[in-house]
Amino acid sequence: MARIILVDDDPVIGELVCNALMSAGHAVGWLPDGETALRVMRGRAPHLAIVDCAMPGLSGVHLVRTMRSDGRLCHIPALMLTARHGLNDEAIAYGAGADDYLRKPVDFDLLAGRVEALLLQSQRPNLIAM
Repeated sequence: MARIILVDDDPVIGELVCNALMSAGHAVGWLPDGETALRVMRGRAPHLAIVDCAMPGLSGVHLVRTMRSDGRLCHIPALMLTARHGLNDEAIAYGAGADDYLRKPVDFDLLAGRVEALLLQSQRPNLIAM
């Protein structure tokens, strides 16, 4: 069981994603904005963050960028879950440090599979080429 934070300003998406991932055996907390998410993650780091790109205040892109520059949060996998469908939006998310990118509406089986893959990948030791 992983601790997952979902950051999305849409309560309907929040409820649907939380239910899907809790059914998959994870503990999921939903937060409606990036500022609150950052504060919560600094208090207790989750195993994974799922972040919407477009939110009022601190956007998902800026949240992920902040996570990557924070020594306490830089190791947390970040999956962007967004209604943005442009290739440029995807490139911006990856450029900010997102580990994966899924578009809404999302297939919940696909989401659960991507979550499992990111969690598994984050548990592997980093191998440095010599």
